[in-house]
Amino acid sequence: MAGFVSRLESATRWFPVSMPLVERKLVRKLDLLVLPYACLSFFVKYLDVSALTNAYVSGMKQDLDLSGNRLNYINAAYEVGYVVFQIPSNMVLIKYPAQYYLPAAEIFWGLFTLGTAFVQTYEQLVVMRFFVGLSATSCYVGLVHVVNSWYRKEELGRRNALFWIANPIGQMFAGYLQAAAYTHLNNNHGLQGWRWLFIICTVITLPIALFGFLIFPDLPERTKSRFLSTEEKALANKRLQEEGFKPSTGLNKTIIKRIFTSWRFYAFVLLLLIFCNMAYCEGTPFILWLDSQPDKYPVALVNNLSTVTNGAAVAGALMMSFYSDIRGSRTEPIILSGILCIFANLWDGLTGQFRY
Repeated sequence: MAGFVSRLESATRWFPVSMPLVERKLVRKLDLLVLPYACLSFFVKYLDVSALTNAYVSGMKQDLDLSGNRLNYINAAYEVGYVVFQIPSNMVLIKYPAQYYLPAAEIFWGLFTLGTAFVQTYEQLVVMRFFVGLSATSCYVGLVHVVNSWYRKEELGRRNALFWIANPIGQMFAGYLQAAAYTHLNNNHGLQGWRWLFIICTVITLPIALFGFLIFPDLPERTKSRFLSTEEKALANKRLQEEGFKPSTGLNKTIIKRIFTSWRFYAFVLLLLIFCNMAYCEGTPFILWLDSQPDKYPVALVNNLSTVTNGAAVAGALMMSFYSDIRGSRTEPIILSGILCIFANLWDGLTGQFRY
């Protein structure tokens, strides 16, 4: 088994060729401490978030009278909760141990996800989704901060990809679970299949949060992980110092000025906005389009077919990240991804022609 792992690491260039054995041992241990919880937590975040759309096309719309633009308002309530606590959440993360704060937040969004299973009105659903967004706000930015705090730059591409693909995988599982719940649990114990989806999501979420309490190592400069020796903690911090990494000191006037006077900040925000708008089309609009043709696509098939785009996202992320690390360039895969997104949004797959 050890030989197979070694060959796999070599074939995937998981470690830089010049990395010393003692450092390789540390990074391998970090891969077992940092990535599993980060990936699982990000997975259940998108499992819980995506469950709403899958539930919507599986009976929730009719049961709660979600006519007109109500689905949009529900999603907006989630986003409002997600946005308003974004910066405060990161400030809390700077002051308090990540191995306690992030799993605790996960427990809260798991409980609000469970509450979603028992809502009886549109208004109750709006409130629940607001608090799901509020408690989940720490997940992505917090996990990215911790994951990126442990690795050198040339180690990050593939590891960030493994972390990120938990997003589309979570959305895929939401579709599969809803299809199964609708087929096998609908009206079981008096609960509709879409309600069972939220219950199942909670059952998956809470144990992962407990796993985070046990294993997640916090930030390198203050970690008290019992799984890392004193020498390994010192080496981890030395690696980051060599990369020019400095521990976060929180917000102050100097940092705020540096952020808002940097062109990189505005370029990144613009690119992220463009990316999110382009990538959005492969999610909710697609599943709603499938749902609009009930004679052609029954409920279970709608939930299953909607996962195809997420499978493509997983494959694309892995290929781009490996290419990025091997080439030592982030620019090339970003440009290629942008070109593919533009093409996909302009091309009408139904007619085989460009829309414009």
